Amino acid sequence: MSNIKKAFEKGKAFIPFITCGDPSIEVTEQIVYAMEKAGADFIELGIPFSDPTAEGDVIQAANLRALTGGVTTDKIFDMVEKIRQNTNIPLAFMTYANVVFSYGAEKFISRAAQLGIDGLILPDLPFEEKLEFLPLCKQYDIDLISIIAPTSHERISMIAKEADGFIYCICSMGVTEIHSKIASDISAMIELVKKVKDIPCAINFNTSTSEQIKQIANKADGFIVDFEIVKICEKYGKNCITYVEDYIKQIKQSIV
Repeated sequence: MSNIKKAFEKGKAFIPFITCGDPSIEVTEQIVYAMEKAGADFIELGIPFSDPTAEGDVIQAANLRALTGGVTTDKIFDMVEKIRQNTNIPLAFMTYANVVFSYGAEKFISRAAQLGIDGLILPDLPFEEKLEFLPLCKQYDIDLISIIAPTSHERISMIAKEADGFIYCICSMGVTEIHSKIASDISAMIELVKKVKDIPCAINFNTSTSEQIKQIANKADGFIVDFEIVKICEKYGKNCITYVEDYIKQIKQSIV
């Protein structure tokens, strides 16, 4: 069984995201340990990119801070090598296709596999172009994670049929939307996926309160949090580790 599938075995998987290098690569390493201690089941490591078009202002700013601070893909690889000496928690890289291309796709994916990375998430990679990376991911036993959104409509079944690891479900509505509408869209997406393939579905939704998260998370197999964690890193800088750990404990308790 893959490391990613194991993350969903114990109930609702909690999947936090961190931008590597924000506020520093050394702090990022410590945040990973704190996240696991606080109850994370699986962690997304964001590799910064100069033009992260799929991100909002908060994560775009984190990318810029990390790059300005001198983070590179190789430094992130070195960090993961250290992390893997201390934990086997499932890890996925989230980055952009150009980052992988510019590094060299096979060089990037083979190195990631060597380091024990379990998944690769490329939010700007259209389903129709995934063959640019999928054969290499298969070769090196890394799950290329598929992304769906309410706007995917008829494409959801097609994407789900060929998905690996888990389905990354984006809820495109803001926190001010009515919860019943959110739940309806999420339920419809997940129902379409499950009709085609028995694969875990994890929701990414930009909300900060445990009550909102609890209402939404019960619709899926896992829950992804990025926005609020990145905001904590921005606010507290090198002192953010304890604050991130406390936030994750709070959210984890709300979805158990």
